[in-house]
This record gives sequence, structure tokens and C-alpha cells, in this order.
Amino acid sequence: MTPGDAFTPTDRRALQSVAVQFWVNGVVFASFVPRFPEIRDRIDVSLATLGVLLTLGTLGGLVGSSLCGRLIERFGTRTVTVAGACGLIASLPIIGLATGPTLFVIGLCTMHLFDVLTDVGMNMQASWLSARRHAPVMNRLHGLWSLGTVVGGFAASRLAGNVGLRTHLFVVAGILFATVLFVAPGLLRTDELRDDQQPGETTRSGPRLSGFAVLIALVGAGAIIVEFITTDWAALRLVEDLNADEGRAALGFVAFTVGMVIGRFSGDSITMRLGPARHTRASIVIAAIGMAVANLSPSVPLSFIGLFVAGLGVAVLFPKLYDEAAQAPGRPGVALGAMTAGSRMGTLVAPIIVGFLASLDSVSVGAAVAAVTLPAAALVFFIREYKLVAR
Repeated sequence: MTPGDAFTPTDRRALQSVAVQFWVNGVVFASFVPRFPEIRDRIDVSLATLGVLLTLGTLGGLVGSSLCGRLIERFGTRTVTVAGACGLIASLPIIGLATGPTLFVIGLCTMHLFDVLTDVGMNMQASWLSARRHAPVMNRLHGLWSLGTVVGGFAASRLAGNVGLRTHLFVVAGILFATVLFVAPGLLRTDELRDDQQPGETTRSGPRLSGFAVLIALVGAGAIIVEFITTDWAALRLVEDLNADEGRAALGFVAFTVGMVIGRFSGDSITMRLGPARHTRASIVIAAIGMAVANLSPSVPLSFIGLFVAGLGVAVLFPKLYDEAAQAPGRPGVALGAMTAGSRMGTLVAPIIVGFLASLDSVSVGAAVAAVTLPAAALVFFIREYKLVAR
């Protein structure tokens, strides 16, 4: 039986539900990231302190990474995905209410904790459904996440300075809650078992998974730094270095995510033509070039172009990682948990380094971002080139 022959009407409905969930996740993050300059003023902190707060917020993600495997074994991916999505959305009102660092960090911790659970659950279902089709869909599903960031980011940039942050985030949360509850019944109700696994049986990870988990955790750390440090600091880079107004600076986030959307929606077909190894290699090089232009160029238009190119390059990195981790041997969700733990460790360390460097009089925000993201891209390239692509 070919993969496409196994794709049923129930699978099609599940794929539609998973696709909407990817979009929802993208909207959540994009709804507040472009308004970082406003949030920074609202909670009254320096750039260095903001870097520390962003780092503290990722601790919730580390907790989620340690729990996701056990929660999925006990409750299944459908329950974990829906519960995680509701918790993720609930973090937006918390951030909207924050007028000081403490509540802001609580909101970030809540967001990162439930984001891991949602990520692992929906990507496991996505990988299973993609494997049943004639043509893979992982890049396109992640493209919907990026499309969600474009929608959320563009709305946030238009509302910045016109609608209060609290009102904005409460309204978005209400819309997204209703969306998740509407699509939840369509998700796969039964998790996929491997050929050598019986219902109710768990498979302990062996040495092969352990080595793979370490490698995919390292790549996850590098990839998250490349993607999220670039987007998290894009608006601040444009405001602090190039004196752009807040509304225009917020569009830097949109430029990056538009590039990512295009890269992801075209990624599956390009991978089928070039092969995964060549496509990934080229993507990392393109991302590095884009990040260098975005963070080191002396003008706003060039920075926008660099952010767009960086988004094109980064686009396929995480879909490939999620698919590899979801298909890895061992207990359900363990490899994905390792990958997300690595990515959270990346976000735990990188914002502090960027914030510290950017606070120095001799270092611009863009130079600080480039000093962290370009070595991270090199790390991803090296490990994928000499280790993971041999799997």
C-alpha cells in the first residue's frame, strides 16, 4: 500500500484541524512580539533587563519539554494539543495586563510552557498525516504557522499606537480560543503505533535515540537562535539603530515572516526536486546572508530586504527537525521533547548575550544580534552537514 492509499476522510479532516492549529500558534506569538518596544516602555526596563526577562520566560519551555513525553503517553496527542493551545492563548491576556517585569515573566513562562506541549502534540499528528500522503506537507503546515505570524504581526503593527496593548491581546485571545475549540474535534483521536508496538505498550529509548537526541537538541538550539532572536530583536534593531518609528519597525517582523511563508509553502516541492540535504544546506547559507544584511546594513530598506531573505532561508529548518524527531524510535514524544529542550536552552542563553552586548556603547543592537545568530547558523550547518544528514 502506498502512502496516499492510506489517507482516509478522517485523515483529511484531521489534517485540516492540525493546519488551523499551526495557524493559531503563529498568531499567538506575532500578536505581541512586534510590540516589544511598547512593552519595554510599559514595564520600564533597559535592553539588558529585557534580555534577562526573555530568558527567564523560556524556563517554562524547559519544564514543558521535560513533561511532554509522559503527558502524551498518558493522555494522547489530541488532549495534549488542545490543552496546550488553550494554555498558550491564555498567556496573551497575562502579558496584556503586565505593567511590571514580574507579571510579564509569568506571562512568558505560561506561553513557553504550553507552547511546547502544543508544538509536540500537533507536530506528531502532522508527521503521521504527512507520511500517509503521496506528497509531504510538513513545510506547508509550518507555512501556515508563518502565515499566522504574518497576520498577527501585520495586525499588531497596524494597531501599535492606535489600540491599547491590553485591549488588543484580550480580543485576539477570545478569537483564538473559539477557533481552537471549533477545530479540536477533528484532530486524530488515536495515536499512531509503530509496527513493533502494541496498544498500551511503551518503548524505552536506546543508545541510537540518545545519540540522535543530543544532536537534534543542538540543532534545535541553533535553529531557534537563528529564527527567534532575529524576529524578537528586529523591531528594536530598527528603532534603536536606524531611528525608525514603532509602527514601521514592527513591519520588520512582518518582512521576515513573509519570507518564511513563501519558503515554507514552496519547501515541500523544492525538497522533492533537490533532495532534503541539498535544500537544507542552501537554506542555511541563504539565512546567514539575510541575517548579515538585516543586522549590519545602514538603512531601513536594506534591513527589510535582509529580514525577508533570512526568512526564506530559515523557513525549512524547523519543519525538517520536527519531522525527524517525530519519526525517531523510542517513547512517543521523547525525541521531540529533546529537540524542544535544546531550542529552549538556546532561547535561555541567547537573549542575555544579545541584551548584554546591545547595552554596550560600542555595540549596536544589529551587531549584537549578528554576533549571536551567525555562529548559531554555522553550528546548524556543521551538524546537519556531517551528522544528521547521514541518518
